[in-house]
Amino acid sequence: VQLQASGGGLVQAGGSLRLSCAASGSIFRNKAVAWYRQAPGKQREWVATLYSGDFDAYADPVKGRFTISRDNAKNTVFLQMNKLKPDDTGVYHCNFPGAYIPWGQGTLVTVSS
Repeated sequence: VQLQASGGGLVQAGGSLRLSCAASGSIFRNKAVAWYRQAPGKQREWVATLYSGDFDAYADPVKGRFTISRDNAKNTVFLQMNKLKPDDTGVYHCNFPGAYIPWGQGTLVTVSS
């Protein structure tokens, strides 16, 4: 099983990006999936989780600005990020909370002020 995050880039504060997490095979169905991020010089932190019943949860710093969703037909989980702030800068990864698989390279998001 592999998860590939993509969609990062350089954006100005206040802008938007949509990240994608693609899986090999239909592994997202009925599984919780989460996004994490790691800012330069900091530990990785949890960002958002989408549970199997499509309930979602968000870390306080992103609540109201980020939305996690999935497209089972495309085996992809998304993270829509709006009103981006410089503090959102980091490498974003997706993984299965509580059942982690090896972390991939992630996708870099850089928010300029």
